[in-house]
Amino acid sequence: MPNARRFNLICFDWDGTLFDSTSIIVRCIQQAVVDVGGARPSDEAAAYVIGLALVPALARAAPDVPPEKYRELATRYRHHYLARQNDISLFEGVPAMLDELKRRHHWLAVATGKSRRGLDEVLALSRLQGVFNGSRTADETAGKPDPRMLHELMREFGTEPERTLMIGDTTHDLQMALNAGCASVAVSYGAHEPHEFSALAPRHVAHSVADLRQWLNETA
Repeated sequence: MPNARRFNLICFDWDGTLFDSTSIIVRCIQQAVVDVGGARPSDEAAAYVIGLALVPALARAAPDVPPEKYRELATRYRHHYLARQNDISLFEGVPAMLDELKRRHHWLAVATGKSRRGLDEVLALSRLQGVFNGSRTADETAGKPDPRMLHELMREFGTEPERTLMIGDTTHDLQMALNAGCASVAVSYGAHEPHEFSALAPRHVAHSVADLRQWLNETA
């Protein structure tokens, strides 16, 4: 790839970054916890765990639910999420942004806390199969903020941390990038509040997909 290009590999988180799913995930977490007898988490507590692997996320959101109920808790979450999955869509402008990056010959990947099955389902739902050159999910590697997802993707594409960019809406995404030695960009329209990002040194905080697209055009 041309040396003028700053990043060879651009990795995206999914929920809250490309997919407008934060509010529905929050409600599904809350309903699942109540279903198994736990206290309903606040919106903030439920949103904070988005991006983590499913069982650790639910356990953190529901500290009063005993471990023997974690499997049931995950089952109830999936039940509620699948019932609402067709109500979720990509953020406006995402397909055009991805198409532009592809035409500029960046490698595109997804690094998500979703399961492989869950990611494959939403890629089909959003008609993005074939857009991404690679992906990693929490059930086939390590969950965020462990850097293993990014390490595996960098090895797959033969690129270095300084040529890799992680884009996400949570501190988990940004911490994963730091742990992997990669640059990051945060988006403020997802699960975590933008004031939480500064300590993790993102190159930019985008307040819309249009803002993100412009920064990528000018900088990536």
